Amino acid sequence: MTDALTDEALHALKDNNAELFSAIYQAYAGQVLGYLTAKGVPDPEAVTQDVFLAVLPRLDDLSGGVNGLRTFIFSVAHARMVDEHRKKLRAPDHHEFEPDRDTRESSSAEAEALDRLAPYEVMALLDHLGEDQREVLTLRIVAGLTVEQVADIMGKSAGAVKQLQRRALITLREHSAVKEYVAP
Repeated sequence: MTDALTDEALHALKDNNAELFSAIYQAYAGQVLGYLTAKGVPDPEAVTQDVFLAVLPRLDDLSGGVNGLRTFIFSVAHARMVDEHRKKLRAPDHHEFEPDRDTRESSSAEAEALDRLAPYEVMALLDHLGEDQREVLTLRIVAGLTVEQVADIMGKSAGAVKQLQRRALITLREHSAVKEYVAP
């Protein structure tokens, strides 16, 4: 590929940094952008700008004519490309949250305690409760229904179901068979 910029033009513009930079940018920006794109840089336009921002303060120190300039520009471009790939490797992968795929779940302390007890122990514990409390816990914990669903089934308000559940759990916590599973 032939350069539009020659050694003579480079030498003629040596004292005018603004025009020199403009000529260098016009001659090499497309090539640098193509190089960075081919190397898989995520944002090649931004990195191209970074390359030329790094070249600008060094214009007075250039030697070697057009070939030296070209080598310098592409060495800066290569260094920026390596930096971008290293930055990409260090950064964690970002994924959108997908609630349907999130299988994490935590249960209540009461549910865990009841899971650890054998079924006959659960039945014996439920015998310590009143009929409504037993029914609420059976529907809430064993059947896994919501407060509103239990309220509809029992013909009570949601507040009454919550109160029955709370009182039932307090009664069970005070029972010696549950105390060993539920730490204070």
